[in-house]
Amino acid sequence: QQSNVTSYGATAVAILTLEAFAGMWINTFIVCVLCIAWVKKKTLNSNEKILLLLGCCRFWHLGISWIYYFLSNIYSYCLLVHPILQLLQGAYSFFNCSNFCFSACLCVFYCIKIANFRNSLFIYLKVKIDRIVPWLLLGSVIFSLIIGTLVYNIIDKAVCKNLNFTCQGRLWKATIRIEEHLYPIHFLAGFVCTTSFMAVIVSAVFLLFSLWRHKCKMQTNSMNSLSVDAHIRAMKSILSFFIMYSINFMALILTLIYSTKHQNHVMLLVYLIQLAFPGVHSLILIFSNPKLEKALIRILSCAKCQVCMR
Repeated sequence: QQSNVTSYGATAVAILTLEAFAGMWINTFIVCVLCIAWVKKKTLNSNEKILLLLGCCRFWHLGISWIYYFLSNIYSYCLLVHPILQLLQGAYSFFNCSNFCFSACLCVFYCIKIANFRNSLFIYLKVKIDRIVPWLLLGSVIFSLIIGTLVYNIIDKAVCKNLNFTCQGRLWKATIRIEEHLYPIHFLAGFVCTTSFMAVIVSAVFLLFSLWRHKCKMQTNSMNSLSVDAHIRAMKSILSFFIMYSINFMALILTLIYSTKHQNHVMLLVYLIQLAFPGVHSLILIFSNPKLEKALIRILSCAKCQVCMR
């Protein structure tokens, strides 16, 4: 079959392709730098473990998002082959949920590691955080796997209920619209986003309060401290997470409102937002991490030298 592409669809796919591959390159860079450090040192600290998994899941999240959008706009009939649609939606939900969970873990890690409180529970968490992080990451993967499986089953049941299955060619022929059956998926996405968003907000509040207390102590004792710089760096990272979650949450609401109305321009805006932030935010994380920033500057300097030599 020939592709059913229009000039608008081709332009949208071209823009989203550039966006997706740029984000994938940025996250590949993070993963490669951390893997090289892992091979050299034979170990990774907790911050690097979270960043490594975050980079991996964002790479696959962008890749699967691009594949789905490419197929739905260029070769839409491919999504009618069982079970391509179910697999893509399930995998997308798994990596999207992993992205939110690992981001929330990074915020909580910054808060516990940097904030200073005398509460016994907080002191216990600060001492044990390096042992807790692997379990948090494992729990995030299991939770994301559950969400991905639920989404797969929801899509599969909706398709089986509302589409006639033909054995020859294993194609689905649509009989009625199934958008109303996809609201549970939007609910699951909203639940994951809201829960992670709350973790970011709580971490930001604790860090702000800790920073305020620390500055008051410094002014009273007329002292300078490196802890203030650590607080500010962590606050910048968490602020970037806050902005990312806010815009993603608005995109989710727009998806919920316009997905059944077939407003292509609005949905294109939503896709642009959703594909932009994994790359943009990873770039912010690179510049907030000295090791990643130095590696990026070194690569850019080498590339500049190569260009100058030509």
